[in-house]
Amino acid sequence: MTAPDPRYRRALAIPVGMAMATALAFLPNVSATAAEDSAVADATSLSYVVNVSPGHGPSKHVKKAIADAGGSIVTSYDRIGVVVVHSANPDFAKVLRTVRGVQSAGNTRNAPLPAQSTTDVGTPKVLDADDLADVQAAEGQDPLEPLQWDLPAIKADKAHEKSLGSSKVTVAVIDTGVDDTHPDIAPNFDRAASVNCVTGKPDTTDGAWRPTTGESPHGTHVAGEIAAAKNGVGMTGVAPGVKVSGIKVSTTAGYFYTEAVVCGFVWAAEHGVDVTNNSYYTDPWYFNCKDDPDQKALVDAITRASRYAEKKGAVNVAAAGNENYDLAADEITDPVSPNDVPTPTERVIDPSECYDIPTQLPGVVTVAATGAKGIKSSFSNHGLGVIDIAAPGGDSTRFQTPAPPATSGLILGTLPGGGWGYMAGTSMASPHVAGVAALIKSTHPKASPALVKALLYAEADATPCTDPYDIDGDGKVDAVCEGPKNYNGFYGWGTADALDAVTK
Repeated sequence: MTAPDPRYRRALAIPVGMAMATALAFLPNVSATAAEDSAVADATSLSYVVNVSPGHGPSKHVKKAIADAGGSIVTSYDRIGVVVVHSANPDFAKVLRTVRGVQSAGNTRNAPLPAQSTTDVGTPKVLDADDLADVQAAEGQDPLEPLQWDLPAIKADKAHEKSLGSSKVTVAVIDTGVDDTHPDIAPNFDRAASVNCVTGKPDTTDGAWRPTTGESPHGTHVAGEIAAAKNGVGMTGVAPGVKVSGIKVSTTAGYFYTEAVVCGFVWAAEHGVDVTNNSYYTDPWYFNCKDDPDQKALVDAITRASRYAEKKGAVNVAAAGNENYDLAADEITDPVSPNDVPTPTERVIDPSECYDIPTQLPGVVTVAATGAKGIKSSFSNHGLGVIDIAAPGGDSTRFQTPAPPATSGLILGTLPGGGWGYMAGTSMASPHVAGVAALIKSTHPKASPALVKALLYAEADATPCTDPYDIDGDGKVDAVCEGPKNYNGFYGWGTADALDAVTK
């Protein structure tokens, strides 16, 4: 297996000719423009969040201080007390932190607006005629369902005999955008709950939630895994009867910045979303350390937003990451932060004080990935007390080969433009859990987020530690699992169970 580029754990793409690459948000080699990525044309400006007391927005005193420090308010999420500001003053956050009424403030990026990516991590492996030649769907299956080993792995195929999920339940894909014109997504798409949040301010222009030409297929792939319709076309989602919406938060260059993520959670909170899927980490820091005032402000802002979404009824589900890190270790070496400068600085962090957000925030369901053999994917992060649950995210066929008729150890999903293809990562595990959560919500429509999560964990299939974990068979242990069968560092409470979600 080719080692993944550690800078880009956000998307997991499968270049043709490669067994697997891992990362959580797909980053195409496309330059961003100020018009696409920011409402501000001044290339010396940075974006900031200023956090004040929730409920009433910034006071006149704070507004004046923002203006005096050279800031321009983009938008204010008054209910949670998060203000998005642009400023060309390099000391803006430092000045605002001294202002009465400001609880925290920090820059959301380390490169001027807009940031750009110069690394291409490849494209998904798109299904071609040879892939489809021998696929024989059984009665009641969509044509590509025989290739989806991941559905029986969580008993979703059996669940569909009982229920496909309720059209009154919506899962928001907070990601790189969703192509709602795809024939497997269009029947289940919730336009009213969809938006473009890239600048930190909602853009409700029709279709603004879609990826543009050349942008990442990541969000569309995730959406299909969750809710591809059981309609005689293509593939089948985990919850093919529920609705799915697209909340676009990724810049053209592939960065997920705090202001966009805050906007995404708040939009979901205020538009009746039942589950959010978050297959990314918030740039530019892989881990945000609360002893750094800038990073603390980012943690504060997204914590407020994600908690607001849960308070309003949403279960927030997120991918654990793809570096095979033990997130419960005493220390982790982070070589990729910040990732929007030419040369990131390697640093050693304490994961109990530095957080991968949103996946390590309070209340968020943290999902690890498994492969076709049902054991931890070679790349999946882990950690006792951090991982809540596991689900199929795929793995190199070299490590975990699926049983026929499936031919790839990766995960099948929808692609923009009406196609289908394979990707892998905890990015793909998270939507499986989001789909199961949607089935639980469909079965128990009055259940609170706390109850949905309790049922999700209680109904998971207890999965014991893989010990020793020597995924490549070279005689060396590749990761250590701690904890008993019913709660451990590889699988949390166990592997998600879709059948129990619709029958219990």
